[in-house]
Amino acid sequence: MMKREVKPMDKTKVLFICVHNSARSQMAEAFLNLYGGGRFAAESAGLEPGTLNPLVVRALAESGVDIAGKTPRGAFDLLRRGEWYGWVITVCDESQAEGCPIFPGAGRRDHWSFPDPSAFTGSEEEKLEQVRALRDQIAEKVREWLKETTDK
Repeated sequence: MMKREVKPMDKTKVLFICVHNSARSQMAEAFLNLYGGGRFAAESAGLEPGTLNPLVVRALAESGVDIAGKTPRGAFDLLRRGEWYGWVITVCDESQAEGCPIFPGAGRRDHWSFPDPSAFTGSEEEKLEQVRALRDQIAEKVREWLKETTDK
């Protein structure tokens, strides 16, 4: 297999994967594209694409990020296109790790465990508070990852 030549101006492609591409991977994609300073091109996908979680859309909008028009994508569609990524990061809950998709065609892999917002319970406002906390955790993890990745 030939190695892909990386030019200095190339952005590092990063794929975030979770089960449904309806929440966690969408948030991680949005934050990496927001904070990555143009050095990264983030995408997201799921094993079984679902529907965007409206509470996630709302919580991201509160942070100035609009994903309302995004459509969850399937990891297998990207695989069939022959996409190659410098990083593939799974963002499934540790308890669901066996169901978290594996994606070939990655230079490096990582796993970040985050709870699934579709499992949050309580009133609509209580679930929104939990999604806000998750949003903030994912944003912080992306910032930490950027620092670790770019300091090397």
